[in-house]
Amino acid sequence: GLKCEFMVRDVQQNVANVPAILEEAVAFQPDLIYTWGTGVTLAVTGKFDAPQSHALAKVPVVFAPVAAPVQARIVPSLSGQGRDVTGVVHVVPTVVQMRAMQSYMPFTRLGLLYTPTELNSRVIVDEVQAYCQSSGVHMVAHKVKLDDKGKPTADGLEALVANLHQQGAQWLYLLPDTFLGTVMPRLCAAALTQRLPTFGAAELSVRSGGVLVGLVSRYYSVGQLAAAKAVDILVNRKPASSIPIETLKRFSLIVNMEVARNLGGVYPPIDMLNYAEIIGTTKVGT
Repeated sequence: GLKCEFMVRDVQQNVANVPAILEEAVAFQPDLIYTWGTGVTLAVTGKFDAPQSHALAKVPVVFAPVAAPVQARIVPSLSGQGRDVTGVVHVVPTVVQMRAMQSYMPFTRLGLLYTPTELNSRVIVDEVQAYCQSSGVHMVAHKVKLDDKGKPTADGLEALVANLHQQGAQWLYLLPDTFLGTVMPRLCAAALTQRLPTFGAAELSVRSGGVLVGLVSRYYSVGQLAAAKAVDILVNRKPASSIPIETLKRFSLIVNMEVARNLGGVYPPIDMLNYAEIIGTTKVGT
C-alpha cells in the first residue's frame, strides 16, 4: 500500500556506467538507493574504509543479491555496520552447498570455473578452497579468458570444461558469477557433453540454465526481504546502519530430472526426493 516512485537504470553489466547514473539521479532526489550485485553496490557505496564521495553518498543503500559483503569490504560486519548500508545475502553458505553436493553424489575432486575480474567470485573460490582443504577434496579451478580490454570472454569455454573433466573433476560447481550467468546454457551444454554433473548456487541457473541441481535462495524471497528493509528505512525511519544484513533462513534444493536423465541417470538419492523441488520431469521414462 505504499506509494513509491522508482527510477530504474540498467548498468548493462558495466560498473563504469554507475557514476553517470548517479549524476542523473541527483535531480530525482532519491530517499533510498537499491543496488543489485556486488560490483554495482561497491560502485555506489565504495568500500567501508574507502567510501565513495559522489553527491548521493549520504543516501541510504539497500543491496541484493550480494554473496559476501564483509569479504568484499562493503561493510565491516553484518550488523552495526557503521554506515547507512544494509541488504540481503542471497548465496547459501558455501559449506552448506558443498555438503548438499556430497549428499547428492560424493566427490573427492571438484571442478570450478570463475571470472577473475569479479571480486565476489574470487571470495567464493577462496571459501571453496578452504572447504576442500579441510575435507580432503582436491579442487581444480580455471579462470575464464579475458580479452585485450580485460573483459571476460566465452572463447575456449568448452575447452576449459573438457580440461576440468580430464583432470578428474566429478562435479562442476557453478558459483554466483555474473559473467558465467550470461553464458550458463552454453556452459551447461559443454558440461553435459563431458557427462560432468553441475551444481549451481543461483536459482535461474537450475531453472533455465541447464544445471543439474542447486541449493538456492529464491530471488523473489530475496527481493521481499530487501523490500522489508527498505520499508524500515522509508516508513519507520530507521537508519540503514541499524538494520542487520541477513541471509534467508530457508533454502530450496532444486533438481532438474531432465538433466539427470541426459547425464545417463545421475538421479538424486531417494530420501532427497522428500524435500527437493523436482523440475524437468516430462521426459523421464521416455
